[in-house]
Amino acid sequence: MIHSITEWIAGNYIELLGAIIGLIYIYFSVRQNILTWPVGLISSIFYIVIFFQTRLYAGMALQVYYAAMSIYGWYYWSKGKNTTTGGNVSVSFTRPIEWMMIAITFVVIFILIVFVLKNYTDSDVPNIDAFTTTAGIIATWMMARKLIENWVIWVFADLISVAMYIGKQLWVTAFLYLVFTVMAVLGFIEWRKNLKYSN
Repeated sequence: MIHSITEWIAGNYIELLGAIIGLIYIYFSVRQNILTWPVGLISSIFYIVIFFQTRLYAGMALQVYYAAMSIYGWYYWSKGKNTTTGGNVSVSFTRPIEWMMIAITFVVIFILIVFVLKNYTDSDVPNIDAFTTTAGIIATWMMARKLIENWVIWVFADLISVAMYIGKQLWVTAFLYLVFTVMAVLGFIEWRKNLKYSN
């Protein structure tokens, strides 16, 4: 039994480390801690390798995007200013004009990713991979801008990801995304408190 566990860990250590770092990342993001972003950068590097190995190419590309957004979020959270108060950026609701832009962006990105996956890769789950990737792109940008609804998008994206990773037999990652789903709910509750406090 112990030998089997040791053997499994040895064969899946990258996924295991990525999952542990991912949990630390989500904890920091719920707490609005600036360490969200450097930890997220490290997590992305691990998952670029994992998704390449399992042919989840859109997911891999998403991790590259996450790495770039980690740098943006790190800068924005530390240097960005609230246009109303002049202080650091605080949690806010997404404005109607932003929702309109988000919806259009979502559709365009989703269609492009599906097209690329179906025509230029050997992906066997192009639609699901494209959907979770697009949702992740949108939600990460919203998180970097401290828009509270990012957590709602994460809940749906993470639940769908759980099913996809189970299908790929990425058990640790599936469990991680199940935890992410719970943490996204907690993140919404926590940020909502901050929103009330800031108002």
